[in-house]
Amino acid sequence: MKKSLITLSIISTLSLTILGGAVVLAQDPLQGNAADEITSVSPKPNAANDGLNCDKNQDGHPANQPRLKAGERPKGEKPAPRGGAGAVTPSAPPSDSNSEQAANTVVISGGFQTDPQDKGRPVVLIAAALGVPTEVFREAFSGVTPAGLDRGPTSEEAQKNKAALLKVLAPYGITNERLDEVSNYYRYNGKGGGLWSHTQATATLTVTDGVVTGITITNPGSGYSSNPVISVMGPNGKVTATAEVVYTKDFKTNGSISSIKLN
Repeated sequence: MKKSLITLSIISTLSLTILGGAVVLAQDPLQGNAADEITSVSPKPNAANDGLNCDKNQDGHPANQPRLKAGERPKGEKPAPRGGAGAVTPSAPPSDSNSEQAANTVVISGGFQTDPQDKGRPVVLIAAALGVPTEVFREAFSGVTPAGLDRGPTSEEAQKNKAALLKVLAPYGITNERLDEVSNYYRYNGKGGGLWSHTQATATLTVTDGVVTGITITNPGSGYSSNPVISVMGPNGKVTATAEVVYTKDFKTNGSISSIKLN
């Protein structure tokens, strides 16, 4: 009788383990290495998966990483500091970057935010490069079928997805070749802080009689999906300024800064 109970317990445990491992997450679009991954759709975000960096299972455990036994640490991880289980070393408070910025300089930062509904895809840049309104590309992309996290789309899936995209985009004069060119240019891997192709913008100040009178763009950059933050430090302290971004079909100027104006 005892042997039977033990056997049933083992079988139940194995069944739960197998069922618990049968979880497949959708692969995030425009963030892979295969040429046809534009045809995949990212899943809706949740506590374990934000829809951008799909690197965790639904239980929050990192994908493709072996589960550890109780008390076992991941390979290479250092023991927790003294002070009790789970003790954390306090981190230094964030510093004010402007306090360290040299006088008479311009610092351009950020500018890579995306619309929440795009789940990390630089749709505004893709649509501009294709020469279609942003909403048109969103409509086209809504018709694709996701591929699993552990694989790219099959040839059949890629063909169906491409057909779905071109069904909406072809009336706007978008060819298969142009769609591939734009998709490949803006495809990126969002894991580990990756970003699509872009160029950092730079600018200099014009100071007259100790007063900031203008800002000259020395490199307009490219690949900005939103207006970057402009930090200006004049001879007498901080000065506020605002940047404007322009979108074009040319990769070199798409998402570039067209102007920086003093407020």
